[in-house]
Amino acid sequence: MLDGVKHIILVLSGKGGVGKSTVSTQLALTLVERGFRVGVLDVDLCGPSVPYLLQLEGKAVHNADGGWIPVFADDSQNLAVISIGFLQNDRNTAVIWRGPKKTAMIKQFFTDVRWGERDYLIIDTPPGTSDEHITVMENLKTIKCDGAVIVTTPQEMSIEDVRKEITFCRKTGIPILGLIENMSGFVCPHCTECTNIFSKGGGESLAQLSKIPFLGSLPIDPRVGEMLGIACIKQLPNSPAALVFSQIVDKVCK
Repeated sequence: MLDGVKHIILVLSGKGGVGKSTVSTQLALTLVERGFRVGVLDVDLCGPSVPYLLQLEGKAVHNADGGWIPVFADDSQNLAVISIGFLQNDRNTAVIWRGPKKTAMIKQFFTDVRWGERDYLIIDTPPGTSDEHITVMENLKTIKCDGAVIVTTPQEMSIEDVRKEITFCRKTGIPILGLIENMSGFVCPHCTECTNIFSKGGGESLAQLSKIPFLGSLPIDPRVGEMLGIACIKQLPNSPAALVFSQIVDKVCK
């Protein structure tokens, strides 16, 4: 089912709440704006936020001969999405599953989804290094995974958890494409001045210390948070976030 996918990129974070899913969806939308055909696989089974972030809630995955048909963001079918959120009747329904059932669901995502021809498949993973991550790696053993993009925030607590994520990648043989420091400052929606309400530079320092590429610092911009299903490089092309996302995509594509 992945034969038509040219590049596979994992998006990882050591800690929850760092904006990993927002980075995943904006990365996918930016690639689509560049003319690529993109898939997004949401394996965060307990917190599937991708359907909401892409404004696809209420859509359904359909069965067809040979596998599942993903949800398409528009008629062009340039953005295809799979998430357990499409299999739930209510967004407030909790997924209360033991490890084996989660493993079976993720395996089904890899073996039963008809992605078709895709330039990039972005895999949005849950925080940490749990059963879901191990299952993803087991299913990618025979398939070339280009590498992982790791997301952190500048705070020391997040940095410490990301160290574990870097160790996980190195032990499992996942190439690290680079690290993104998210929530690096707050951009005023009126004057566009950036204020460091948290610390700044922790992600960049960790990247230098760990000898991995640093992809960029993304500030908090309330306008980006309101753009569901729209690439910030399209809606706010001159915003600091759009400029950084454009640079990140340049580096990832290389």
